[in-house]
Amino acid sequence: MGLDIDPPRRRHNAQFHRVDPRDRDKTTQLIAQFKPTALVHLGVYEPNARSTPKSSVERTAAGTLTAVRASVDAGHLDRIIVRSGIEIYGRRRGGPVRPDESVRPDPTAPFGHQLAHVESVCVDGGLHAAAPVTCIRFAPIVGPSMASPFGRYLRLPAVPYRALGDPPFSLLHQNDAVSALVAALRNPIDGPVNVVGSGAMTTSQAARIGGRIPIPVIAPSWPAARVLSELAGSPIPDHVHELLTRGRVADGTRVEELLGLRPERTTPEIVEELYAWSEVVRVVPGTIGQAA
Repeated sequence: MGLDIDPPRRRHNAQFHRVDPRDRDKTTQLIAQFKPTALVHLGVYEPNARSTPKSSVERTAAGTLTAVRASVDAGHLDRIIVRSGIEIYGRRRGGPVRPDESVRPDPTAPFGHQLAHVESVCVDGGLHAAAPVTCIRFAPIVGPSMASPFGRYLRLPAVPYRALGDPPFSLLHQNDAVSALVAALRNPIDGPVNVVGSGAMTTSQAARIGGRIPIPVIAPSWPAARVLSELAGSPIPDHVHELLTRGRVADGTRVEELLGLRPERTTPEIVEELYAWSEVVRVVPGTIGQAA
């Protein structure tokens, strides 16, 4: 059974129910009737992906609490798989630059705090159900058809980057994220696992790959750059600003040991695929089929 605020875009074999995660009564009723043995919780709404920063927090918090409680109360749960992210480690000054799973979460942006809350609720639910909880900490997920504020940012005609430092980041392709979820569902572990595409690159390097104009920005100019980016249709939430100015990488070497797989696409390949995706072409009504 699948619950989501938007319907699937592809054919599927699940019983699908269109439910707003803030509708606790309907969510609880559906889960109680279904009596799940496994909960794959993907209801983590990234700010400025498909939700505003405010609604992303509301939807994530309400949906997580309701889904976990209802699944545990149904009495048949034997595993919980959680979508988390490496933003949970934060980028505090003096902190680990390339954290592995042994590093204690220390979020420094609102999205990181969202992820920490989600993991906490799911781990608590796992204790009540005596079920393993696999927290999959993804690198920023970017793909040609993925709603991603950072992916949208990289596709701007001109891409601001930190002039002094231009720190590296690593990404994860949407298909590799799905593979990790399926692997964890089949063979769950009790604990976190980082899933990160190999390699890293900087924002200016990514912009050049895409034929964009890299714009160096010094610290006092970032507020203006964020305003201009939003006017261009690409808001920069705090965790993306943190990536741009502090970097975002993590140690993903244990994923093969823990989940039995390795992400297929490297960070440079993900960026190349992002730029290879065709731009949206607006079609004026009545012009389809007309000769050029």
